[in-house]
Amino acid sequence: MKLTKRTFVAAVTATLMALPAGWAAAQDRLTVIATTGMIADAAANVGGDLVEVTSLMGEGVDPHSYRQTRTDIVALANADLVLWNGLFLEAQMEEFMLGLSEGGTVVAVAESIPDSLLLSSQDYEGRTDPHVWMNVNLWSNVVVTIRNALIEADPDNAATYEANADTYLAELGELAQYVVQVLSTVPAESRVVVSAHDAFNYFGNAYGFEPVGIQGLSTESEAGLQEIAAMVDFLVERNIGAVFVESSVSERNIQAVIEGAAARGHEIVVGGELFSDAMGQPDTYRGTYIGMLDHNATTIATALGGEAPNGGMNGLLVDG
Repeated sequence: MKLTKRTFVAAVTATLMALPAGWAAAQDRLTVIATTGMIADAAANVGGDLVEVTSLMGEGVDPHSYRQTRTDIVALANADLVLWNGLFLEAQMEEFMLGLSEGGTVVAVAESIPDSLLLSSQDYEGRTDPHVWMNVNLWSNVVVTIRNALIEADPDNAATYEANADTYLAELGELAQYVVQVLSTVPAESRVVVSAHDAFNYFGNAYGFEPVGIQGLSTESEAGLQEIAAMVDFLVERNIGAVFVESSVSERNIQAVIEGAAARGHEIVVGGELFSDAMGQPDTYRGTYIGMLDHNATTIATALGGEAPNGGMNGLLVDG
């Protein structure tokens, strides 16, 4: 059933009425709800002490299949600003988000990126790949969009948001330099990133790697026997010795590929766990966007024959 504005408002109203009195107490700070941790982290860096940011999806949560809960609906309806990726990343929430945007300040942050910089989707006709955070420079564009959204929601503090954004963008610039530096040490013939699903196309496009996903862009798809067999053929023919698991995707298909290659006498090891659609544990370095990309670049470089510091860009990967 199509979610009309009338049915959407009615559903939210009914949910609000069912909650205990005083649940939605007034907040001194701007309340921001973000769908993914990457968006929430950017909003927190730009907003600083002026905003209270909540992420709907935490560590290990797959945004492709996530559906809003009753509590989510209330939080989203009461937020001063809602930030979501868009580009069909939050596929199961898209209709809800479009309905919510009719009555509040809702921004699909990745959809501000120029079409010329987006990669096409082989899985969804007429749509583009949503995993834009894998390219640090593209993600910097998203940070600017988040800054502008905060300023529009809270113009009295525009100067602070601008200053915070400038600081954070400078940090992202340092991250981008580090990623290029360590990945450039990987031998050209080894620059293949095999993972569970196609989350690394922007990464490959930006840094000169060939990304290969067993599944498509969405983790909702399931690799069949033919896809597994084709991947085994690819790994054996290309003499690829390392594949990667993802923190938010089941390892089942990766393990099937490893076993299939072993049956043909070709040994494959897991080069490490990568963060694809979600960051690491909260309150850790890997639980930030910078830590997430630092971890990925460092892990890929070392697993594929390149060189990278054990502790990553700032020596913080050792302690998490």
